Amino acid sequence: AYKRFSELLPKEERENACSARAPKSQILTLPELRANPFQHRICRVFSTSDSGDDSISFEDFLDMLSVFSDSATSDIKSHYAFRIFDFDDDGTLDRKDLEKLVNCLTGQDEESRLSNAEMEQLIQNILEESDIDKDGTINLSEFQHVVSRSPDFARYGGFQQ
Repeated sequence: AYKRFSELLPKEERENACSARAPKSQILTLPELRANPFQHRICRVFSTSDSGDDSISFEDFLDMLSVFSDSATSDIKSHYAFRIFDFDDDGTLDRKDLEKLVNCLTGQDEESRLSNAEMEQLIQNILEESDIDKDGTINLSEFQHVVSRSPDFARYGGFQQ
């Protein structure tokens, strides 16, 4: 992990990789993230940068690798998946978050984009299935409840290395 992280740094910073931060542009070159539709959210969620540039420290990198590893529990994977899908970072998945989530999964171009009616129906179905307290949003425990009924989540939920 240290070797992989240091290779993401500019040559002059590789000596001090433990205290350096890899820029988001370099993190996005990792094969595991290159084709991931949530690559920007993943950087945002794992970055501890105060400057908002989504750069990643070695410690952040280790956290990210551990969540993506096969040995991470479903609870840990679902916690981070929830944070990644919570685009506005308000602690719930609301209609706007769900719309962004669907757009990330289906693509943004004209051919793959859902119509407004299809999007509304899909979001309604997701909320009916997941929103246990019927408040119009999905909280972490509701999300984890749904994920717990899907044994393939940890394996195929985009969270494997």
